[in-house]
Amino acid sequence: MKTARGRVIAGTFFHAPSLGNVEVLEAALITVDERGTISAVERRDSPAYRRMHAAAAAAGTLETVPSGSYVLPGFVDLHIHAPQYPQLGKALDCPLEEWLARYTFPLEARYADVAFAHKAYHALVSDLAANGTTTAVMYGTIHQAANRVLVDACLEGGLRAFVGKVAMDNPHTCPEYYRDSSSEAALAGTQALIEYVKSRNGDGLVHPVVTPRFIPSCTEATLQGLAAMGRAQGCHFQTHCSESDWQHRYALERYGRSDAESLDWFGLMSERTILAHASLLSPRDMDLVKSRGSAIAHCPLSNVYFSNAVFPLRAALAKGLRVGLGTDISAGPSVSLFDTLRMCIASSRLLEEGVDPDLPPQRRGRKDARIDWRTAFFIATAGGADALGLRTGRFMPGNAFDAMIVDTQAHEGSIRIFDEIDTIEDVLAKILYGASRRNIVAVYVAGRAVA
Repeated sequence: MKTARGRVIAGTFFHAPSLGNVEVLEAALITVDERGTISAVERRDSPAYRRMHAAAAAAGTLETVPSGSYVLPGFVDLHIHAPQYPQLGKALDCPLEEWLARYTFPLEARYADVAFAHKAYHALVSDLAANGTTTAVMYGTIHQAANRVLVDACLEGGLRAFVGKVAMDNPHTCPEYYRDSSSEAALAGTQALIEYVKSRNGDGLVHPVVTPRFIPSCTEATLQGLAAMGRAQGCHFQTHCSESDWQHRYALERYGRSDAESLDWFGLMSERTILAHASLLSPRDMDLVKSRGSAIAHCPLSNVYFSNAVFPLRAALAKGLRVGLGTDISAGPSVSLFDTLRMCIASSRLLEEGVDPDLPPQRRGRKDARIDWRTAFFIATAGGADALGLRTGRFMPGNAFDAMIVDTQAHEGSIRIFDEIDTIEDVLAKILYGASRRNIVAVYVAGRAVA
């Protein structure tokens, strides 16, 4: 299958249209129009199924997913540090504030070299798509030329993306060799990237996102200016919130408010805001996030290394917060949201059951914290799309066809199906728990093959 544009696709489709609800469209037909939008979904028992199947076959527009392969929505990754991709899988041996100074700021400073940026960003975009990610929310660096390379890499790779120039002008927390020279420079650079994205974005796949790195990295003037700019331009916002004890304490000591309250005070909390991590949010903070309509990028894999806590995902969902998943490359050492999804499930179990063997079972964990694979599947797909206000993540008319085809019989793949005992839902569970890159045989964004 080279393209899904203007085609009728026959196969079995899995999606999670609502939290905790998995739907199997077995032996169904999905029509994808020339814009890459789903125009019809017909189940096998539908009166229109045979007519649509016969008409597409006669017109040569029918594409059949092979037996043993299944179609899933593409993953939505809400939190990626694109310039950190070259250090993926290393430099994870110290607390967050030390990690930034020792490893990450020196690496990000290298993006003054456009050739280095080109090599790293094109590799990242290619690897994201190959692992089933169809939408990515990304931090760039302070460098205008490198950020444009990132935008162009997403456009050339066909990835749906939100790209932001990272703003960091606080001389007390940002090194001289890697920071915006002033608040004016941080704001001007952000505005320039917004204009560049809008000038290049013919298909509407790539969007600008206003990106204060976090409260510690920015002066008050920059935080206020970015809030005003984002509202005026109709942009999304992305930043970190209460990720670690250090970051959480910083806002309290600097402003006498929590991280979430401080972001809100500066005008950075809205229905277009993505808050990364949020592991240390209080119940009051969660209520504030919900009242503003902001969303959380849950990064369970990177939280192991830097967050000092397990994000209470089930409590957040019970409050009605919008939550999606993030790899947090490179604090998360995997480009695959399959790995992040699995850690999402595991970390919720760790939170519920506890980890200190010296404590008795009744004191070891947090009651009713676990989630299952159905919930994780939802937040990795439709939940992430909802956080961004995108019509994707579900196989429904009017949604973009962002999807991956997973071959459970792939040579050297990592899934084993036993027809004698596995139900169709078991197949999906095995895909989510077991799929590797070799099992992903095709990826589509807006109906166009990107991997």
